[in-house]
Parts: sequence; structure tokens; C-alpha cells
Amino acid sequence: MLADLHLHSVYSDGLHSPDEICRLAKSRGVGLISITDHDTMAGLEVKKEAAKRHGVAYLSGWEISAYEEGEKIHILGYGCEMGAAYEAFNQKRREASFARAEDSVKKFNAVGIPLTLQNVLDMRSAPDLPVHTMHIARAASVYLGITPGEVYREYLARGKAANSGIGRPTPREAIDCIHAAGGFASIAHPGRIELPDEEKKALIISLADYGVDGIESVYSTHTNEETAYYTRLARELSLFITGGSDTHYEDEIHKVGAPIFEPSEGLLKKLHIPCSRFLGRFT
Repeated sequence: MLADLHLHSVYSDGLHSPDEICRLAKSRGVGLISITDHDTMAGLEVKKEAAKRHGVAYLSGWEISAYEEGEKIHILGYGCEMGAAYEAFNQKRREASFARAEDSVKKFNAVGIPLTLQNVLDMRSAPDLPVHTMHIARAASVYLGITPGEVYREYLARGKAANSGIGRPTPREAIDCIHAAGGFASIAHPGRIELPDEEKKALIISLADYGVDGIESVYSTHTNEETAYYTRLARELSLFITGGSDTHYEDEIHKVGAPIFEPSEGLLKKLHIPCSRFLGRFT
């Protein structure tokens, strides 16, 4: 059975509702999904209900936007409980996201772009959600007349004029929170970590030693060579292999259920998913 364990909805910076995501998953034969919104599990009951309505198994998830020395090293969390550990971490991340957004807005203003914090906040689907970088990019794109992706690359990426690193957790802090909430932690999209190969491998090894549970070897923009490499590395380090599309909205690259990912029996047991429905080829 197919799974997509990396999806984003309107509860963070995605453009699809949970119902739309579940409908697309069902239509493509995807039997298990996790909507991993950035820094929040908001809307969990809505997500579960949508999955049930469309006959898709649902695994609670979120993606913590972790950074180490300015480098993006996101950590996916699965099966977490929304208890004290989650709530404390989530509140801290929400507060930091506002401070970071305000900092980026000031930096946009300094280069002559008349963005306001309210413009950014209006891009969220609900007032209690954290602010994501793409909310800032979408707000700025209105003034600049370019796409949010172009805004990100020209203004918000590392080293650019409006970039802000205020309040970012480290990968280890993310792993600690996920484990404290009773969950499973996986390194997201390792192929996108912008470090030299040997530094990246050393980082992954250090996170494996620290206690991370898995690595997202199967990912939408990984080449066949990268998928094979991270699969071998996962096995060498006794990490579980996870996979997902990272769909925020569907385009030529990102589609619900692509690339094909079939979770192993071991992973399903670790995630407390009944194995009889989901037997795959990855170990």
C-alpha cells in the first residue's frame, strides 16, 4: 500500500484543505497519509475526519523548521500527542514566528518595500497559527509583482536582505520535543540540506547517534542516485526510511502520492499502524 508522509495544508503554508488532500490521496491509491504542517499540528481533528471520510488511514504529523548555524535541517514528527511537551514547544515556536516576521518586515521596509506585519498575518488561514516564511513571501509578492518563490529566493533565503533567523530551534531540540510528545522523528528531505557531502553525512550520523528515528530517503526532488544513497545510509545507521511528496500545492514536481513510497512493516509497527494493510518493499 502506498503512503505519503509529508504533506502541507492551509493550517500552515499549504494551499489545499485537508479534505482536498485526502480526496487526492484516495484517487491515487494512497492508503496512508500524514499532513505535516510547519511547526503545528493544528486542525488535527479536521484532518482525521477528512481522512476517515475518504477512507484513508491518517497518521498525526508536523514538520519542525529546525536550523543549525543558519542551515535548514527540518525534522518531521509522527504520532505525537498534543500534550504538555507539544504545547510548550508550539507556543514558543508561535511567538518566535511573530518576532521573525516582524524582523523580516522591517528589513523589507529598509530596502523600500512597504510591507506591514498585518499584510503578512492576513496570509494565514486562521489567527492562531504560527507565521511561516511563505506567508511573508506571499504578502511581499503582492507589492513586487513576482511569485512567492521568487520573493523567497531574492529576499528571504539565507544571506538575503530580509532573511531572519530569530527563534529557530536546533534539530536536536526538535528531536527532543517529538520524543517527549511520544513521537517518531525523521530527518526531512536530506537532499535539500545545503552542506558539502561529507559535512552532511557527518551531520546525519550525529543526529542518528543523538536518537533520530528515520530519514526521508524517498522525496519528490531526490534523484534516483540520492534516493539510493540515503536508503543505504539509513540502513547503515539503522534508521527507518520515510517518504513523502512535500506537496504544498500541486505543480509539475509536487503531487500527492508522488514519488511512490511503500512503508516497511518495521516502520508501520514503529508508527503503530496495522501492518496487515500496508506491506511494502523498504526496510
